[in-house]
Amino acid sequence: MSPQNRMLIALDVDGTLIHEDESIGDAVLDAVGRAQSLGHEVTLATGRSWETAGPILQRFELNPEYVVCANGALTMKKNPSQPDGYERFYVETFDPTEVLETIRPHLPTGSFMVEDATGFRRYTDGMTDWELTNARMVSFEQLAEHPATRVVVVSPQHDEEEFLAVVERMGLHKVSYSIGWTAWLDIAPDGVNKATALERVRGWLDIPLADVMAVGDGRNDIDMLRWAGAVGRAVAMGQAPDDVAAAATEVTASVDDDGVARVLATL
Repeated sequence: MSPQNRMLIALDVDGTLIHEDESIGDAVLDAVGRAQSLGHEVTLATGRSWETAGPILQRFELNPEYVVCANGALTMKKNPSQPDGYERFYVETFDPTEVLETIRPHLPTGSFMVEDATGFRRYTDGMTDWELTNARMVSFEQLAEHPATRVVVVSPQHDEEEFLAVVERMGLHKVSYSIGWTAWLDIAPDGVNKATALERVRGWLDIPLADVMAVGDGRNDIDMLRWAGAVGRAVAMGQAPDDVAAAATEVTASVDDDGVARVLATL
């Protein structure tokens, strides 16, 4: 494919490429592979850490130059000399102390996890549903001992609407945050999101903004969709909340109906 026809295609993972049980539709697997074979730069833009995003990259047999993780706080770059083929290339961190002290009174029974610049995770009791390799359980006070790329808070006793209301009352400042598809809060450094990281990647790859496509389903995809939709294609999944769909330029089918496969078929 000639450089002028090459697209940067940024795909969210959870609720976009994969189902909640982490299964993948055959049509989606085939469509992603076809897009890459056409010469497009197909990558992931996810809230996941590299440790959980890397295996998804492998399942789709993708080999992009860059991968956006931790909602934009971490960008991985291809490096064949590394054991998993990528290096931590661009990392943005913040002091999590103020955030943790702000959240805890509002969610006293919540469980917390802080990921540092190396990918190591420190977590409090109750983070049982998260990938906790390269991690250690610590006291709440120890969570703030190192700069963080992200802070995750889980509160299973709240449904999504209750959780949103609690988050609004917190008045978080100097950070970016998003709500997951269950009752968890993902916090990144101020002004950092998938869009800021992808714009950097786009520049490194020298791909025009008009030649980008982003696909996502969650509130942490809103900035990415607005960025891509400025002159490119911004696609919301069919099950996306109304505010996510409003940030997109088009809506595809839901993850259960292989929405990614349908939109990639238009390339």
